[in-house]
Order: sequence, then C-alpha cells, then structure tokens
Amino acid sequence: MLSPMLFLLLVQATFLAHAQKVITGADLLISNHFDLIKGKRVGLVVNHTALLSDGRHLADVLHATKDVKLVALFGPEHGLRGDTTGPVTDGIDAKTGVPVHSLYGKINKPTPEMLKGIDVLIYDIQDVGARFYTYVSTLGYIIEAGAENRIPVVVLDRPNPIGGMYVDGPVRDDTLKSFVAFGKIPIAHGMTVGELAMMYNGEGWLRNGIKADLRVIRMENWKRSMWYDQTGLQWIRPSPNMPTLAAATVYTGTCLFEGVNISEGRGTKRPFEYVGAPWLDAVRVATLLMKTPLQGVKLRPIQFTPTQRPNNAEPPKYNRKLCNGIFVIVTDRTAFEPVKVGLELLWAIKTTHPDKMQWRLPTFDRLSGTPSVRTMLDGGKSPDEIFTSWKPDLERFKNVRARYLLYQ
Repeated sequence: MLSPMLFLLLVQATFLAHAQKVITGADLLISNHFDLIKGKRVGLVVNHTALLSDGRHLADVLHATKDVKLVALFGPEHGLRGDTTGPVTDGIDAKTGVPVHSLYGKINKPTPEMLKGIDVLIYDIQDVGARFYTYVSTLGYIIEAGAENRIPVVVLDRPNPIGGMYVDGPVRDDTLKSFVAFGKIPIAHGMTVGELAMMYNGEGWLRNGIKADLRVIRMENWKRSMWYDQTGLQWIRPSPNMPTLAAATVYTGTCLFEGVNISEGRGTKRPFEYVGAPWLDAVRVATLLMKTPLQGVKLRPIQFTPTQRPNNAEPPKYNRKLCNGIFVIVTDRTAFEPVKVGLELLWAIKTTHPDKMQWRLPTFDRLSGTPSVRTMLDGGKSPDEIFTSWKPDLERFKNVRARYLLYQ
C-alpha cells in the first residue's frame, strides 16, 4: 500500500504532467477561436497530422459542424490523408465529399479558381524543423495565395519536434528559391510553422512583397526547449520516411545525402539514421571522424540493404543491394548538431572516396541552399572552414528570427 505522502506526490506528478500537455492551435481554434470560422466558407490545407486531441481529423470535424461550410481541401506532399505516393491528384475526399486540390505536382500554389467561394484559408500541418521539408514551402505559397486573392489566412500552430533552440546551416541564397527552399532561412530554423508564417509575411518574402491578412493561433504550454516526446502529444509520422522522432533529430543533417550518390537510409527501418553505399569503406570513414570532436553522437559502421516499400514513390538508392554505411546514433540530443555532423560525414566520405562520391545536381545545391558548400568541399576546404563561411548570414538570420518568436 502506498504511503499518504507517496500517493500525494504521484497525484501531483500526474496533475502537472496533464497541466503541461501542449494544446495545439487546432484544438484552440475549436475551443477559443471559433469566431474566426463561424458562418464562414473554409478552405483547409491539411494532411493526416491535422488531428485534434481526441483523435478526430480537423477536416472531419469542420465538415460535421453546422456553423461552418467546408468548401475545399488542399493536399500537400503525400496527400490530404497522408496515403499518397508521388504526385498528389485532384479529386473528392472520400470521408467528407469535399473537393480536394493538389498542391504537390504541377501546381504548388492555389490558383484563383481553386480559391473561389472561400472566405478563410486554414493551414494545419505538422512540420519537422527543416527548411527543405516541403510542408513549410506549401505554407509560404498558401499565405502568398491568400494575400493575392484577399483571403485571410489562419495558421494553427504545432510544435517543432526537435525543439525551438537549434538554428544552424547556410541561409538560402536568393538564386536558389525552390519548393524545398521557400524562405531565406537556414537548414535548421528553430521555429514553429506559426512563427515561420509571420516571418514570411513580415519580411516581405511573398511575391512582390505583398502581405496577407494573417492570424496565427498559438499553442498553449509549449516551450522552445521541448522535444516532441515532452509535449504529451502522440507522434504521427509527418511523412512516410519520418517514422520516429529519432529520424527527425538527424534529418537536418543527413537529408543532404539525397544530393549525392549515397543512400540516406530510405527503404530501411531507420531512414536518415543510416547513410551508406555498396562501395563505401565505413570503417575508414568512421576512423577518420574519430579525430573530430563531435558532440552528442556516435558513428557506428554498419551494413544495410535498402528495399522498395509500399509508401515509397520510387525505389530507394541501391535497392536490394548491400550497403556499407554509418549509423548515426544520437547520445545527447541537446548537444548534437545534426547539420554539422551531416557535413562532417560528407567531408569524410569525400576525403576517403574522392573518385566515387558524386554530386546529384541541382539537388544538392537546392538542399544546402547554396553552391558554396559543394564548391568548398570540392576545393578541399575543411568542415570548420565551411561552418565559418555561413556564420555571418546565420547570425543575421537569428537577429531577424528573434522578432517573430512567439514562445519562450
């Protein structure tokens, strides 16, 4: 039998854990800000992550609400319900009967025709904290379309899974704006989608400097130091190859391997935690990196075989071929610097295999946001020299970023 004191402590711990659970913008829209959509014709930009705390999908809830008219749905990469591989197609949502417009394929920004009859646009998609994750580019195009068509935009905020403290990497060059680099931000931006939305709008980054009628519904109880597993929210893989928080933790560094002829672990149980190729001498690479004081991480030589999976649009690199690789094992996520580790890995592999590692252009430059990372590696520059090269732009970004932070 528990002592009265121990029982009291357990009750207090349970209460505090419940009290500190993060409440997302989606829940607060329904409970506290329903006036923003009451009597309105709504266009909803969502995917499978747009769930309320009771597990219901926001599209289903709004469709069933008599004081709201859900007139259009917009599907980002992987589709409205997160079950699409390859380009997303227009159609009708089977659960609501509402028209679905694709924002991943030939069209990335809603057209005026798609927006006809909409009084307010709502965005609710879980991000992972990386510039090249296409959901934050969709965010930019939604705000831009809202501004151009004089439709208010409401962004329902959600946590940055890797926290809101880590900011690193080269800031995107003006010449490399793309669907994996909408904003002039570094690889790891350390912001929520709501904060990014305010920055896109406030810094004049929309086409022709236009500004939207933008409203961000802030979360409650989220702090910048929180990782996703500290929010009390259930992890729902934001995309097929983001199965765990561990994958998201390394993603801002190892996604760069999409831009070279090295597997980034797609087609395995640990995408982005594994990198490798059949020709890679993993022991030599790991030994070389042992001379570098990398914090919060172990780099272990492994072997893995990428295999085509149902949720992959295309076969992974080296499909069904045994790869020698590196397992990126995070031992202290608060000290871990994924962008730097990703660059250190690229440098070590290029140093070890100068004739075998090849760039996939223009993919690599789009992911890094600048050609200078590639050209400096080709020129024999050290990782520290590359990190130093992006520091001035990164510091300027941090100063701008500070104006848009909504949470402590």
